[in-house]
Amino acid sequence: MPTSSSSAPSADQLLVLLEVARSGRFTTAARSLGLTHTTVSRNISALERALGGRILVRGSDGWALTALGERAARAAEGVAESLARLAADEPADPVAGVVRMSTTDGFAAYVASPAVAALRQDHPELAVEIVTVTRQAAQHRSGVDIEVVVGEPAVNRGRALHLGGYELGLYASPDYLERHSIPATIEEAVRHRLVYFVDSMLQVDELDVPRRLLPGIRDAVTSTNVFVHVEATRAGAGLGLLPCFMADRHPDLVRLLRAEIHQRLPYWAVVHPESWRRPAVAAVVGGLRQQMTEQQDAMYGR
Repeated sequence: MPTSSSSAPSADQLLVLLEVARSGRFTTAARSLGLTHTTVSRNISALERALGGRILVRGSDGWALTALGERAARAAEGVAESLARLAADEPADPVAGVVRMSTTDGFAAYVASPAVAALRQDHPELAVEIVTVTRQAAQHRSGVDIEVVVGEPAVNRGRALHLGGYELGLYASPDYLERHSIPATIEEAVRHRLVYFVDSMLQVDELDVPRRLLPGIRDAVTSTNVFVHVEATRAGAGLGLLPCFMADRHPDLVRLLRAEIHQRLPYWAVVHPESWRRPAVAAVVGGLRQQMTEQQDAMYGR
């Protein structure tokens, strides 16, 4: 894939840009395309000269597209789709290729995974990469097509879509309750210890629930991973503030103070500008919405 010396952008340069935009890394793009890091860098530099401006800026999570880069990436998507159709023996399924998404641990396991599995039955050329993290949506984040976050995001670029919601409840193991007594009021619950997120590392305001519902409660086990919350609560470490759709799967967890301690939180998807025109991305978002609808009762702990 040589670098063009012409003043006009080449298809090769656009395809290199598209892979960098999807991965956020020159090295990852190089591996995907079978090129060297240097060749990728030269193609990006040549494309910037051809277009007369910067197409990439370095962000906290890798390379992100500028406004000019977004326009070039949209053109690159058209080139990639045309080449795919040309190479295919029959009309290509547009729901194909790699879709990259970031989301929380619980959503990834119980919503995204079955949604992707269902989609792949009809679209076997679709692949989805899921990175789990609990954070706010970013204004400029590269390397992902879809971010699923807790709480309504404030983003200027891309589009935010409400996927549905879930409920947090207070849980404990029967063994723990036998050893420590069953709290009958908020005041009694606060005397126990809590299993929840690491407060100093919590990046999502909507998840700062204990300070309001359980003022003054002290920590027992804290983690950035919600599966740790569930397992620590099952093991009897303390009272866990857990998503109902995860906790209710375990018969050895008992929900406490249902009327007093319940918090509903929304899931939102942020689709980034360069990803909007890809049918595969739209299909994944649709699959996530459908899965949330099908699991609505479980999400709200009914």
